[in-house]
Amino acid sequence: MLALHALKGLRSRVQRGARAGCQLVDGAEQGARARKKKKIFGRLDTERADQWVGVVGLEIHAQICSNSKLFSSSRVQFAAPPNSLVSFFDASLPGTLPVLNRRCVEAAVMTGLALNCTINRKSLFDRKHYFYADLPAGYQITQQRLPIAVNGILTYQLQVDKKHDQLKTQTVRIKQIQLEQDSGKSLHDDNRNQTLIDLNRAGIGLMELVMEPDMCCGEEAAAAVQELQLILQVLGTSQANMSEGQLRVDANISVHRPGEPYGVRAEVKNINSARFLAKAIDYEIKRQTEILENGGIVLNETRAFDFKLGCTTPMRDKEGKQDYRFMPEPNLPPLILFDAKSLPANMNPQQVVNIDLIQERLPELPRVTRKRLVEQYRILPEHSFTLLNEDGLKDFFQNVVKVTQADPRKVIGWVINDLLGHLKQENLTVHQSPISPSALAELLDLLERAIISSPAAKQVFQELWKGEGKTPTQILEEKNLGLIQDRKHLEQICQNVIEEHQEQVEGIKKGNKKILNKLIGLVKMETKGRADPVMIKTILEEKLF
Repeated sequence: MLALHALKGLRSRVQRGARAGCQLVDGAEQGARARKKKKIFGRLDTERADQWVGVVGLEIHAQICSNSKLFSSSRVQFAAPPNSLVSFFDASLPGTLPVLNRRCVEAAVMTGLALNCTINRKSLFDRKHYFYADLPAGYQITQQRLPIAVNGILTYQLQVDKKHDQLKTQTVRIKQIQLEQDSGKSLHDDNRNQTLIDLNRAGIGLMELVMEPDMCCGEEAAAAVQELQLILQVLGTSQANMSEGQLRVDANISVHRPGEPYGVRAEVKNINSARFLAKAIDYEIKRQTEILENGGIVLNETRAFDFKLGCTTPMRDKEGKQDYRFMPEPNLPPLILFDAKSLPANMNPQQVVNIDLIQERLPELPRVTRKRLVEQYRILPEHSFTLLNEDGLKDFFQNVVKVTQADPRKVIGWVINDLLGHLKQENLTVHQSPISPSALAELLDLLERAIISSPAAKQVFQELWKGEGKTPTQILEEKNLGLIQDRKHLEQICQNVIEEHQEQVEGIKKGNKKILNKLIGLVKMETKGRADPVMIKTILEEKLF
């Protein structure tokens, strides 16, 4: 280990205090709620939306997808042995100098272009000073004064009142995108009352995206982050895996009455899940609203979200603004970018970053892909939303469509309702699906050619899900699930059902034709789903009318 800091129970006491504080505050708040329920919350149920409005701004740190770190040649690898990927520069040894990673610059430019940002032809690096155990230099190299990209727009969609068939489009402004170093990682050992430092992450390139406070609730913030995550993954500029810390979100939250200035904000740090982000924001809006309704004062502080307790807990106050002592980074010159017009004739293209060339390499962005899917396959917009939000589902759907005769609108139903439903139920990813696109395509072809009924197709699907390597046709033959093609045999089954249910037959003859559906269901049961419902209905009508 490069550093070992024994904190002698400090963290444990802080952690226990924070948890206890959260529980005590919750207990006090619950008592207040009980005492003032009629006085306050009956009114808040109908009026709170008009009285208090949440204001949410986000700061997002996205780890750049690069083989090496921002200013050193150390490899980037998740879950490597502690302190195995640390260069002299990462450890801040005297005499070491930063060397800017071209790939990180190109990734930031590409991200800025995808978010409709203005790319600054000249940007500067700064030192942000603060002391922490996992920041060996005592400062972070960032871009405070003049970042690489500014003034962008992120367009995202979210469900209206949680209805899957209704989507609304919203935008959030991107104030700036800046390049900066990541810090190391503190590993807390409560049993030994000590903290260990792993510097593998120290110096990894980050893009910090600062969003303006244009959102008002957790649902909007979560939708914006998920859309950004998709964009970064499509661009290849970040893997944006939140569970691995490649996308971390800080949320700034306040509440105010419409028409009044924004309230005092609290910052919730290092949220690593879109679902937790939504919960943390909604909890914080509710907490601040209740404080103000009870005549209290919201503190300007940094808080953490405890997903187990479902609440935010205080970390430190921000009343006394920390002096980061920003200063120009003396070891890095200004970062100069070029376009086709400004590129000097004698300049080696390999030695510069050309904005126009990066613009030409931009892939199809998610919002464009959704529109194309709707137009190409005539599917619903909410279906295209689901296809892109689930990693690998779009490719699965398109691979099925390529080799099946079934209409894409039928394919999407099977992919989303059946395949995705089973994957969610068993907590599997699309790449872990036991059913391949070709197997689902073969099953849909059997259905399309009227060789199998819909209920029987569901049975075949269940057999395919077992992952025994059988094809739909093999399962069909083994289980004898093919449609009954012999009309005389089907007529005999229908006749037997009629004779056994004379009471229903009399009801139909008296004019209650709805009872016919019950007879159709009985015939289906007799045939175990192997009969065509249209043919069943035709035969029964011939015999009864």
